[in-house]
Amino acid sequence: MRKFLAATALTSAALIAGPAFAADTPQTAQAPQSADTNGSGVGEIVVTAQKRSENIQKVPIAISAVSGQYLESRGITSIDGLGSIAPNMQIARAPSDKTITQISIRGSVTINPAVTWEPAVGLYLNGVYIAKAQGSVFDVADLERIEVLRGPQGTLYGRNALAGAVNLVPRAPTGKFDMAVEATYGNYNYAKGKVVLDLPEWNGFSVKLSGQIERRDGFIKVVGNPNYNSINNLDAKSGMVQIHYQPAGSKFTADYMFDYSNHDERPDYSQLYSVYTDHSVYAIFDPKSPSYSNIPLAPYASTTRQSTTSIDGNPEFEKSEVFGHALILSLPLGNATLKSITAYRWMHWSDSTDLDGSPLPIAFTARNTRFHSFSQELQATGKALDDKLNYVAGLFFYSEYAATDNPQSFFFGSANYLSVYGQHTKAFAAYTQADYSFTDQFKLTAGARYTHEQKDIRKLLVANGTTVADIQFGDIPDAKYDSFTPALTLSYQANRDINLYARYARGFKSGGFNGETNIFFDPGAPKGCLDGATELCHPYKPETVNSYELGVKSRLLDGHMVLNLAAFWDEHRNIQLSVFTASGAAASEVLNAAGARVRGLEAELTLRPVDAITFHGSAAYLDTKYESYIDGGADVSNNRAFPHAPHYTASASLDARLARGNWGTFSVSGDLNYTSSYFTFPYALTNSQQTAYQTQAPAQLFLNARATVAQIPLGGTTAQISIWGKNLANFKKPDNFIDFGPSFGGLTVAYFPDPRTYGVTIGAKF
Repeated sequence: MRKFLAATALTSAALIAGPAFAADTPQTAQAPQSADTNGSGVGEIVVTAQKRSENIQKVPIAISAVSGQYLESRGITSIDGLGSIAPNMQIARAPSDKTITQISIRGSVTINPAVTWEPAVGLYLNGVYIAKAQGSVFDVADLERIEVLRGPQGTLYGRNALAGAVNLVPRAPTGKFDMAVEATYGNYNYAKGKVVLDLPEWNGFSVKLSGQIERRDGFIKVVGNPNYNSINNLDAKSGMVQIHYQPAGSKFTADYMFDYSNHDERPDYSQLYSVYTDHSVYAIFDPKSPSYSNIPLAPYASTTRQSTTSIDGNPEFEKSEVFGHALILSLPLGNATLKSITAYRWMHWSDSTDLDGSPLPIAFTARNTRFHSFSQELQATGKALDDKLNYVAGLFFYSEYAATDNPQSFFFGSANYLSVYGQHTKAFAAYTQADYSFTDQFKLTAGARYTHEQKDIRKLLVANGTTVADIQFGDIPDAKYDSFTPALTLSYQANRDINLYARYARGFKSGGFNGETNIFFDPGAPKGCLDGATELCHPYKPETVNSYELGVKSRLLDGHMVLNLAAFWDEHRNIQLSVFTASGAAASEVLNAAGARVRGLEAELTLRPVDAITFHGSAAYLDTKYESYIDGGADVSNNRAFPHAPHYTASASLDARLARGNWGTFSVSGDLNYTSSYFTFPYALTNSQQTAYQTQAPAQLFLNARATVAQIPLGGTTAQISIWGKNLANFKKPDNFIDFGPSFGGLTVAYFPDPRTYGVTIGAKF
């Protein structure tokens, strides 16, 4: 493994600049560049990670940026297709769902996607906050770049950027006519159509329209079920409208963006992976009942990926409808720029799932989520003191409403529950950050953010027709949090090509109420708190991290190689751990029981020996250790797993133009992504009936490749054709689990990555 990582770090390149970038040519949203440049070396890429445009090599934080050319050449339009694009970053689909992500950066992740939980990684669409994991898989047909910021981003990005931030940046309108169409067909009857249309500028208005439709048959055939013949299918559509306005003779600009995404499909197959014995879980649930005991369940279990299944007749679906409006107003005033960012987002998400993966009606659950949010940010950026001082300051307001209805049925309908929970959130923040250049070499960056948050909760739980709890908004005192998240960075530009930095940053992940709770007995409830609502009367605390980072960013071999290195040491407090319980209604218990030390190393490299060949790669090492973990009054820090924190991640990719002529160009690309084994739940490592090893995902290795003939002359326009394949080695081991625990007889279900897929894509640009 050490040899593999070392080879990757030395011979491949980081995903910080796509093959389109030529030497010393800045890449911005307004100045995209074609893949056929005549320059040499690795060019510059401009990012907006610090709320202003900067060369990525000058930004003193660990940041990766993937170019639009790289994304387009691989057909990537959403975050679930990114793989290991950045070191110490893992993107996985949540168990049983294709439109929910679990994004982990440097060992921090939220494994429970309930709407009353907050993610550990901030997700943004062109700077607009995407608040929830549900519905976070959405398509953007024409992306300019994706920025991944690793480490706490609490100063500029605020709440829930504890581990980092991911910003999807669509390509902006150009004001010139341009049209691109694309059609794809692949195995499993995969079909995709994409259109991008840029319209000419008219009276200061520039308009861009983009959208795509995807459909695919299910990966898993279903037999003996009259309602449907497959699951794990795909049926999605998305669109975006962008309008840019700049009056003649004015520097004022207004940018409006509307995005829409709709998925209506059947979810990932919950494959029965293991049970404790050869008998049904019902013997544990009700051993006295002859109708429940001694029904064999083990014959339906398998540890290898299945292509055919038989599941019960409950409906199987996953639906996600998301749209958003954003309006960005910008007014330059001398050396300063004032900006207003107003956004509204709406989501309706629902699913219905046979959780046990067998033809027996053991575990069925459904969720129906409604969500909407409003945010307003006022921002000022500028320069002062003869351009030695760069600053950004802003105010931020955020408001959301989220609610879920969660009916559940277990054991042939003998146990039925209705869990309903909802939450209002309001947050206000003020922030500032400034960097001052003492000399041409030394620069100090300092910033801070103050955040105030307030949340309430509603909870209804009905068990077999009996109301267990009915807590309305206002019955329980609101949860209120105040957070101060500073950051301090010292950078040293040793020469034109080497930048060193040392950084301290504090991150904050909001606390709140556990809407899924089934715990309703609390003899010590505080005065004024509704009797019996333990987890609701005592909301879980915010999680915080103090992060220390050293890094070097270098441009070597006369600009033909870029090598970036980072080392970090993070101290986490009040880690929010979701422990799934299947006692009564399926729910999760929230623990603030842990503190941890997380440290690691990261390397990214881009090598472009000649204009036609670009290597990319990254390698990372992660070491996690609980410093304390209190469970039942005892410290069990040496006997608990760290979820979704693989020790090693690495990636390597190649883009090569092999031939060029008046007929067009022929190029190939390939990607290899490696992730070492990792635990999926924070369970005990030893001395437990429910150990973390039962749901440990094995090491993963994925290979994708593509061959393209592009710029084919075609009647005044150009066309291209690509042949591609994903997961070419057909990796077929599980990457996620749900462990129901001893109450369900050790019933565990597994989720597998998509099998090998391949196809052909034909496109034209006008």
